[in-house]
Amino acid sequence: MKAKIRALLERLGEFPAGPGDLRDDADLHAAGLSSYGTVELMVAIEEEFGVEFPDTLLTRATFGSIESVAAAVSSLVDGDAASAARKDAA
Repeated sequence: MKAKIRALLERLGEFPAGPGDLRDDADLHAAGLSSYGTVELMVAIEEEFGVEFPDTLLTRATFGSIESVAAAVSSLVDGDAASAARKDAA
């Protein structure tokens, strides 16, 4: 998942050195991710992973690092799978 997030960040082109050089816990905003870039990243992630960010996850902290983005996406993907399983069981 982190590799896909890095690839999406690479497409945004907001990092002078490229996101491949960033540690998973590096501050994306300090590295150059703008507010607009954050929105672009969110939309790209929603399309790539088939999820939708709820308002509670639309925070600077959620998009603060590759690690925090991956954790949020994992929770959304896992939540969607659990929700689908509950619907199938009903």
